[in-house]
Amino acid sequence: MSTATLTGLSTGTWTIDPSHSEVGFSVRHLMVSKVRGSFTDVSGTVVVGETLADSTAEVVIKTASVATGTADRDGHLRSADFFDVENHPDMTFRSTSFDGSTLTGDLTIKGVTKPVTLDVEFGGVATDPWGNEKAAFEAEGDIDRTDWGLTWNAALEKGGVLVSEKIKIVIDVQLAKQA
Repeated sequence: MSTATLTGLSTGTWTIDPSHSEVGFSVRHLMVSKVRGSFTDVSGTVVVGETLADSTAEVVIKTASVATGTADRDGHLRSADFFDVENHPDMTFRSTSFDGSTLTGDLTIKGVTKPVTLDVEFGGVATDPWGNEKAAFEAEGDIDRTDWGLTWNAALEKGGVLVSEKIKIVIDVQLAKQA
């Protein structure tokens, strides 16, 4: 499949614009509500090849940048119970295939690498007022956090658990074309 299916996206190297990008997540809490959060320190590169099959993406997320709006919860997520940021400061994603609507790659968390698949929507390409070429993508998918050793939980008195195993990942990314 040709990159022409992603109208306006030219070949070359694109980098994540962190001030216009967000890697977010949501997880069921108490089996009835959701807690949402994001990672505020994200960097990466997308190399658009002559075909989509030749394109690659590499992303680095600083685990200490997790933010849910609650300091105690953020501290717990940074602890060894979850991301263990002292021993595992980075979470990484490296693509293995992209067909224009589905992105598959290897996600590494706490030294464990597993494949993930994300549904992708191309937002388009635009030129900002300073002449910089930008492209936007949205992606989402679900993972089971226990696959990466994120197993901490607490049983609830009436059944169920405090934190679900299923995590919904939601990504909005703006890329800047490199010269």
